[in-house]
Amino acid sequence: MKDDNYLDVFDSEDKAIDHAIWLNFKYRIAQIMFGVIPHPNRKWAVCEEDTANELGVEFLDILPKDYSELSYRKLDTIRQDEDPLAYWESIIGMVTTMDGEILRYILKNRIPLDRIIRHELALRGFDKNHRWCGFDEAREIWLEN
Repeated sequence: MKDDNYLDVFDSEDKAIDHAIWLNFKYRIAQIMFGVIPHPNRKWAVCEEDTANELGVEFLDILPKDYSELSYRKLDTIRQDEDPLAYWESIIGMVTTMDGEILRYILKNRIPLDRIIRHELALRGFDKNHRWCGFDEAREIWLEN
């Protein structure tokens, strides 16, 4: 939900956090920082750092470093959301449309999906900020592990 074109307002703190994390990733090249601030009526707002400064409020210190500790409970909340954030919808959609036997095979054989993703990104020839760098450099960047 938009509020005066400067704030994205959410009923859920978790959803506001997820949105801020996505925006920080999306605008990493421009180095625009987003965070969560309290909003009236027990809601949560996401805004740019400059907007928070103009409003005279500080970001809440609630953004996790990453999703490595993502819980099944949080996944339940994401899956049950009637209006999911677009990136969660895409990620969950990839998995829900995959054949169950393939999913079981991935888990049983501990197939490293992160390596498959890194390999795919290397084949595209872009760096970590989606700037063309060529296939050789992309291999060095993405296949460093």
